[in-house]
Amino acid sequence: MKKLAALSLVAALAVPGAAGAQAFGQFTSAQTLAPNLHMGGAYLQSSSGVIGLLGQLRLSFYPGVDFGFQGGFARQDFGSSNRTTLRLGTDLKYQVTQPTTEYPYAIAVGGGLGVESGDHWNVLSVGPSIVSSRSFTGNGDLVFTPFVSAGLLFTNANIGDLNETDLSIPVRLGSELRMSPQFSITGELQLRLSDDLNDDVGFSIGVNSPF
Repeated sequence: MKKLAALSLVAALAVPGAAGAQAFGQFTSAQTLAPNLHMGGAYLQSSSGVIGLLGQLRLSFYPGVDFGFQGGFARQDFGSSNRTTLRLGTDLKYQVTQPTTEYPYAIAVGGGLGVESGDHWNVLSVGPSIVSSRSFTGNGDLVFTPFVSAGLLFTNANIGDLNETDLSIPVRLGSELRMSPQFSITGELQLRLSDDLNDDVGFSIGVNSPF
């Protein structure tokens, strides 16, 4: 767990500011929403060959469990031309450890599904993940929460003449800076290990807003 805390600290220093096992990103910490609470989010995502916008809606109807829906568009480099793709995803997150004074880490497990489609571009991704986070309270409503997540992502891609199935290990190092109870700035560095279909490194930044 000391190693996990160290990774979270590295994420906090490396990322200027980031709800599940999501195919397109982590976006929030391990702590789930309270029952009957909702959260909206909007994120700008980028890598060497992709830039996109993604929105998210998260809901919770049971303590320790929340789920989300993601949707947006991405501009993909494709050889000598570009393609615009539609991204849709959903995920479920279950919090297995609540932070306490003696053990201040939250841990959650989950699973997610993502679909990306466009002109001669169809990608289906599914897999489990685990995320851990720790919150640090500042003055007033300020709360800083670094997080780290890892998972397995099974992907089937039909892109042009390519028809391939891939297994990768997405690792996300990020943080969420809550400025007020209604507004957070979020960001994460995405490392895609053993991924033959996507860029090795990506980054996202955006906002989360409970309502």
